[in-house]
Amino acid sequence: MNIIRFPDRKTWESLTARPELRHEQLYATVEEIMNEVRSNGDMAVRACGEKFDRVRIEQLQVSGKEMEEAAAAVPIELQAAIRRAKKNIETFHRAQIPVSRKIETEPGVVCWQKSVAIEKVGLYIPGGTAPLFSTVLMLAIPAVIAGCREIVLCTPPDSTGNIHPAILFAAKEAGVEKIFKTGGIQAIAAMAYGTASIPQTHKIFGPGNRYVTAAKKWASMYAHVAIDMPAGPSEVEIIADASAHPAFIAADMLSQAEHGIDSQSILMTSCEKLVEQVAAEIDRQLSILPRREITARSLENSRIILLEGDDEIVELTNLYAPEHLIIETGNHAALSERIIHAGSVFLGHYTPESAGDYASGTNHTLPTGGYAKMYGGVNLDSFVRKITFQEITHEGIRRLGPVIEAMAQAESMDAHKNAVTLRMK
Repeated sequence: MNIIRFPDRKTWESLTARPELRHEQLYATVEEIMNEVRSNGDMAVRACGEKFDRVRIEQLQVSGKEMEEAAAAVPIELQAAIRRAKKNIETFHRAQIPVSRKIETEPGVVCWQKSVAIEKVGLYIPGGTAPLFSTVLMLAIPAVIAGCREIVLCTPPDSTGNIHPAILFAAKEAGVEKIFKTGGIQAIAAMAYGTASIPQTHKIFGPGNRYVTAAKKWASMYAHVAIDMPAGPSEVEIIADASAHPAFIAADMLSQAEHGIDSQSILMTSCEKLVEQVAAEIDRQLSILPRREITARSLENSRIILLEGDDEIVELTNLYAPEHLIIETGNHAALSERIIHAGSVFLGHYTPESAGDYASGTNHTLPTGGYAKMYGGVNLDSFVRKITFQEITHEGIRRLGPVIEAMAQAESMDAHKNAVTLRMK
C-alpha cells in the first residue's frame, strides 16, 4: 500500500488521479469496429467475436431453451438471493416514480410535466473475470419499471459460446427477453446502429472495460445514441476514525480492488494508529483471497492518506469525487452532510459497499473517474424523458401576452410577437 502522511496541498490534485486510461489510443480501433458493424451488421459482430472472444457464434440471440436450462443450472440458494435482491431494488426504484401535477403559473396559464419512458434501451453486461448478474438487475429493473418498450441486453459469451446461467436467470427474473451473445466494442456498435439480429436502441447503459467505455463515448458523439455516463474502472474511498474496525476497512478496500487491475481504493483518516493497522490487515486478508493476483495489482493504484482532521478529509474527498464513499466514523451523519461529490455513500460501521453492489436496493451503476461532480448514478429518471405541456386560455393570453410581446420585441423577434398579438386581437 502507498501510505501518504500529511500531504502538502500542492500535491492534492495528483493524489486524486486515477489509473491512467489512454482512450485516445483506442479510438482508431473503436472507429474501425463501429463502422464495420454499421456496414456489415451480424457478420461483423460474429467476426469480432471470433477475433476477440475466440468463439464463433452462429445464433446471436439466446434461445428460450437456453433460458430454461440456465434456470435449472442456478443453485436454489442463489435463485433465492437474486429474487430477494430484485425485491429490494424494485422497492427502491418504484419509490422514484414521479407524481405529475398541473401548475397554474398565473391565471389562465397551466403548465405540467410528464415522464415518458425511453422507447428502446440497450444494456451492456460485462463478461471478463466474473459474471456480473447483479448488473442485470440494476439496469433491467428500473428499465421495466419506467416502461421501456424494448430492452436489449448484450453480454459476451464464454469460450464455449454460452452465457453464464446466473446472468440469464437474473435477466428472466427482471423481465428481459432479448439477450444477445456479444461483447466489447461490437456489442455497443450493434446496439447503436442495429443489425439484422440485434435491435437498434436509443440509449445504452452499463459498465465495461476501457474498450467498452471508449465505444460508448464514440457512440454518443457519432452514432446519435445517448449513454448513461462515461463509466470507467471502479473505485472506493473510505473515511475512518479511531472508532473504525481495521478489518472492516481492509475488507472494503480489497472488495473494490478485486474488480480489476485498474480499480482504486483510498483510505482517508486523521488517526495515525489506524494507518498501520489497516495496512497490516490488508496484507493478512489478501493472502487468503482467491483473486489475490488481480487484487494485489489493483492495490498499486491505491493509497492510505493521513490528514490533519475532518475539514481536510471532507475537502479532499469532494475534490476526489469517489464513485463509492464509505464513512466509518463516530460522526458519520454530520460528515455525510458535508459531502457534495460522490456517487453513492455508505454510512456507519455495518454498511459495506457490497450491500449497494448487490441487494440493499440502491443502484450500483455509478459515475467514476471524478464524474460524480457532474453525474449521478443510474436511477429511474435515467430511463425516462421529461416532456413539458402547457395550456393557455383566452384570459391567460390576454394577461401574459403583453409580457411576451415586450420580450420578443426587445429580441427583434417580430414573428414571435405577432403570434401573440394576433391571438390577443
